[in-house]
Amino acid sequence: GGVNQEVHLGGFYGVNRKDGGKCLRYMCNTANIVLDVLQQRPGWVEAKENEEWDLNWCDLAWMKDNLDFLYMEEHVRINHFQNQYELCRKNLMVKNLKRHRKTLEKEFSRVEASKCDFFPCTFVLPSEYHLFLEEFKRTLGSTWIMKPVRKSQGKGIFLFRKLKDIMEFKKEVISDEEKDTVQVENFVAQCYIENPYLINGRKFDLRVYVLVTSFVPLKAWLYREGFARFSNTPYSLSTIDDKYMHLTNVSIQKTAPDYDPESVRKWTIQQLRRYLTAKHGRESVRRLFEEIDNIFVFSLQSVQKVIINDKQSFELYGYDILLDRDLKPWLLEVNSSPSYMASCREDYQMKFRLLEDTLNVVDMERRLTGKEKRVGGFDLMWNGGPVNRDDLIPATCGTPSFPANTHLGCVNDRETQLHQLLKPVTTKRVRDNLHEKDQ
Repeated sequence: GGVNQEVHLGGFYGVNRKDGGKCLRYMCNTANIVLDVLQQRPGWVEAKENEEWDLNWCDLAWMKDNLDFLYMEEHVRINHFQNQYELCRKNLMVKNLKRHRKTLEKEFSRVEASKCDFFPCTFVLPSEYHLFLEEFKRTLGSTWIMKPVRKSQGKGIFLFRKLKDIMEFKKEVISDEEKDTVQVENFVAQCYIENPYLINGRKFDLRVYVLVTSFVPLKAWLYREGFARFSNTPYSLSTIDDKYMHLTNVSIQKTAPDYDPESVRKWTIQQLRRYLTAKHGRESVRRLFEEIDNIFVFSLQSVQKVIINDKQSFELYGYDILLDRDLKPWLLEVNSSPSYMASCREDYQMKFRLLEDTLNVVDMERRLTGKEKRVGGFDLMWNGGPVNRDDLIPATCGTPSFPANTHLGCVNDRETQLHQLLKPVTTKRVRDNLHEKDQ
C-alpha cells in the first residue's frame, strides 16, 4: 500500500479472496532470517505489491511511514506495537521504570519497589544535567557510560570519569524559549557497572527474547534459548577507552583488529547456566534466573499503561542483560528490532527456531486453543498475572521444581513438543478451521 491513501487490508485468510486464493499472505521488508522462515512456512505466500496481506513483518521505518494510512481488519497481524519506543528508547525506558518504581512504593511498599532496582543510576542529558552533576560529585572517581538515546549497535557510546569529557553537553543545556527551535541530541549518562561477572577474564552480556502478544491484559512469552556475547579483550578498569573490552555488541566486536570469526565469542544461555551451576550451585543460579524473570515482568508492567494495545500487534523484544560479580542481573536495554542476521551456523539455527516459534504463538493458522502454556521453545510467563507450572517434576535443566512457568537456559525439546501440539497443517484444514470459526 502507498503512503498517501488509506490502505484497506481486507479479505479473510484467503477464504473470501476475489482471486479464490487459499494461502496466508505475508509481507516482509527485511532481507534476513525472518524472510527465510516465512518463505519456508507451509501454506504461506508472499503478497505482491499493493496486494492484501495477513501478516506484515516490517521494520520500524516502514511502520512509522505507513501506520497512519493503514486500516487493519481484525485477523491481520503486524510485528510492532505503535509506540514500542516507550520501552526501547533508552531515556523513555528509564523514565517509565522510575515512575513504576514510585507507584509500587506508594501503592505497596518500599520492599516491592526495590524489585525495580535492576537498572543503573541514569540521567537524561542535557535536561537532567544538574541532577547528574550532583550525583557525579557525590561519587567522584566512579566510571560513567554515555549512550545516545536513538542509536543502536553500540554507536556513539563512550566511558568517562572526568566532567571535561562531556563539557559539550553542559553547553547544550538550553533555555525553555529555545527548546522548540533547537534540536538537541539526547544522551543517557549511566553509572557504569564496574564489577561485571567475568568468564576467562572477559566481560559478556546476555541476549534474551520475550514475545508480547498483548499489553492489556499483559501476555508475555519467554524463549528458552538465547546467548551470551563476549568481548574481544580481557576486562580491566585501567583503561576506559577500549571499546572492544567494555562493549559486547557483536557489531563493535566484529571491527576489532584481531577479531577472528572462527573463535567462540558466543555461548548459548544453556552453556552459561550449566557453567554457573557448576561454579555457584543450583540454588544461587535459580535465584539469579528468578531475578532475570522479574526484570521482564516489571519492565513490561512499567509501560503497560502507555503502550497503545492494538489487538493486531505483537512484538518480539531482545533484552540485553549484564551480570555483576555478585550474580545480580542488570537491564541494559530492550530492543524492538533485535538482529536477525547470523554470526555463525548455530546462531542462524537458533534464530530460525525462535522466529518459527514466534509465528507458532501468533498462530495465524489458528491451530491452538489459546490455553497453551508452552508453544515450541516459548513458555507463557505472564497472562494477566504470573503463570505457574503444571508439573511438579524437576525442570529439564536439573533444578528443583519452582512455581514460575519459565525455563530460560533449559533444554529446548521443541520439535517433540510441537509435534504433540500441532497436527500437520494443510492449507485445506486451515481454510476449514477458519470457515467454521467464521460461521
